[in-house]
Amino acid sequence: MPDATRAVDGVVVNAYSEGWLKRGFPWVYHEEVVGRTAPIAPGQVVSIRSRSGEHLGVGVWDEGKVEVRRFRLDDGPIDTDLLRERVRSARVRRAVPADTTAWRWVHGENDDMPGIRVDVWGDHLSLTLDSPSLRGLVKPLIEVLCDEMELRTIWLNWRQQDEDDEEESPAAARAGEPRCVWGEDVREDVLVKEAGVTVAVRPWEGHDAGLYCDMRDVRAWLRPHWRGRQVLNTFAYTGMFSLSAALGGALSVTSVDLSDKYLDRAKQNFELNGLKSDDYAFEARDTFKALDFFRRRGDRFDFIIADPPSFSHGPAGMWSSKKDLPRLVAACIRVLEPGGWLLIASNQGKVSPKEFQKQVQAGAQKLGRPLRLIHQGSQPIDFAAALDFPESRYLKCWILQA
Repeated sequence: MPDATRAVDGVVVNAYSEGWLKRGFPWVYHEEVVGRTAPIAPGQVVSIRSRSGEHLGVGVWDEGKVEVRRFRLDDGPIDTDLLRERVRSARVRRAVPADTTAWRWVHGENDDMPGIRVDVWGDHLSLTLDSPSLRGLVKPLIEVLCDEMELRTIWLNWRQQDEDDEEESPAAARAGEPRCVWGEDVREDVLVKEAGVTVAVRPWEGHDAGLYCDMRDVRAWLRPHWRGRQVLNTFAYTGMFSLSAALGGALSVTSVDLSDKYLDRAKQNFELNGLKSDDYAFEARDTFKALDFFRRRGDRFDFIIADPPSFSHGPAGMWSSKKDLPRLVAACIRVLEPGGWLLIASNQGKVSPKEFQKQVQAGAQKLGRPLRLIHQGSQPIDFAAALDFPESRYLKCWILQA
C-alpha cells in the first residue's frame, strides 16, 4: 500500500511562484499552477516543481484559491515525526508569562504549519484548520499534542471566512460544526488567566472563544495609563479592554456591543475579578448609534477603544472595516475630549499599514482634529510573524491622541 504521507508527483508552477517559494513563501496560488502531472484530490501530499523540473518542496493540495500549502523543502513525508518536530519547535519559541494560561501554541505558516492554528485555554486546546484538505493531519496532531501536554479536551474548529475572502476553498463551507476530537464533550466555560486577570472562554467556539490573545501586549502597555480616565469601549465583545480599564483604576467604563450575549459574558468577567458589574455601564446597541447618542447628549470620554471586527451585520446594515473605518474614526473623535486617546485597530490582513493610516487620517480630517501616534501595538510572541509570510502581519493597532 502506498504511503499517504509521502508526496506523489503533483504540480508545476510558473516563474512568479517559483521566485516566491525560493524566498520562503509557503503558498502556491491556483493561478500560479501551470500543470499537474496526475489527477489530485484535496488532502493529497504532492511535490512542487518548477517548469525546468527543479524540486521546490512538498505540500498539501487543495481545490481553493491557495492550491498548495508547502510544509517542507525536501521530499520527505508529512507525518507524525514532522508534526512533532514543528509542534515542539513552536513551543520552544514561546515565553508565555506564568500568570497567563491562554496563548497560541501553533501560529500556522509562521510556525511552518500552514493552515493550522492551536490555541491553549488552560488544559483545553482548540485546533483550527483553514481548509478541509488538512483533515488528514488531525489524527497525528492529536497524538503529538497529547504527548506534549496534559489535556482535558481538544476541539476542532474551522477558520471563519470573510465576506469577500478569495482564499476560501469550495469545501470550506462544508467543513462542519466545531466538535470535540479528544476528551469529553462538555461545553462549560473554561476559566483562564491573562496577566493574572480571570476570563471565561469557550474553546469550542474557535475564533469566538471569548478572548483575543493577540491583543495581550497592547493591554499590558495600557495598564499604567487607565487611572482616572473616562473610558468608552466600542465593539466591546466580552469586555477584556473594559475589564482591564476597570482594574486599572478608570474613573468610569462604558462598554458598547450590539450583542446582549457578549455583554452578559463581559459582566461575568467583571464579577470573576471581584468587580460589581452594576457599577459599570453596558450598552447593547449599534456602535454608530451609540456614538451619535453620546454626541447628542454631550457625553465626552478621555479614552475610546475602537477594535471592530472585519465584518458584521446589524440593524443599521453591514459593517466592513475595509470601507467604514474613516466613518468610525470621525464618530469616535466627536465624543473624545481634546487631548484624549483613541485606540483604533484592524485585524484585516488585506488592509496594509499604509492604507490603514490613510483611512484613519481621512476620518480625523473630516473634523479638523490632527492625530499624534503615541503607541503602535504589535502582536505578542505567540503570534510572531515570519518575514517570508507577509500575510501574517495582519494586526494594526494604534493609540492616538486627538
